[in-house]
Amino acid sequence: MSLFNEVEIRSIKPNDYMTLREIYVDAIQSRGLNFYSREQINAWASLAVLPGALDSVFEFGKGWVIVEQKIIQAFVVSYPANRLALLYCRGSAGRRGYASALIRRVESVAVKNGIINLTTEASCFSYRLFLKSGWHLLSVEKIYIGGVAFDRYLMSKKLQA
Repeated sequence: MSLFNEVEIRSIKPNDYMTLREIYVDAIQSRGLNFYSREQINAWASLAVLPGALDSVFEFGKGWVIVEQKIIQAFVVSYPANRLALLYCRGSAGRRGYASALIRRVESVAVKNGIINLTTEASCFSYRLFLKSGWHLLSVEKIYIGGVAFDRYLMSKKLQA
């Protein structure tokens, strides 16, 4: 789906961090019940406020936001440069092509920087989007957040210059 004229993609700024944390929680809570238990959703969403959990990714990563009518709707962060670390979209802004556009942005910047392979750890609700975007499953791993088990999908994509 193409983006509309009132939508812009811009780099993340430090004063966006609180809004990005809000989007992170909103995405998990609004989309999560289709894929996760309430216990998993609560554990995962708690990372947004856990000191240090997202700080280094925001501070040292390279990221972009999609802004629609002056409101940030979605964001992506690469950290390190060959890893797509975070990709979240407000529940109310889903199915508009924003996540796909942000994946393409990460891929194009990586190619410009000479990176030939990207990796990510996809959730149950982003897994199919990454497959549709040409990423490949490497393996499924079990992780724990606050003692709660999750499966996540280790994925990669070989980029073409």
